Amino acid sequence: MSDDNSSKLTIREIVLRGTIIAVMITIPSLTVFIVSWIILENLTSAAILGTIVHFIAMGFSLKISKNVLTKK
Repeated sequence: MSDDNSSKLTIREIVLRGTIIAVMITIPSLTVFIVSWIILENLTSAAILGTIVHFIAMGFSLKISKNVLTKK
């Protein structure tokens, strides 16, 4: 029965891991959006580039969360 309890995640671990994944998705897309908006001076192009980077970051964060952030 102690093995069953050790394999479960606590609320704190879930919140911490969710926050890490959210940061991994949000920071790159916001950075690309702001930098491209400053450089291109076009909001639409910056939004499109930010969206593309956002979906790429979501793909990478899924792979990283499966390998690194899961409890063994």
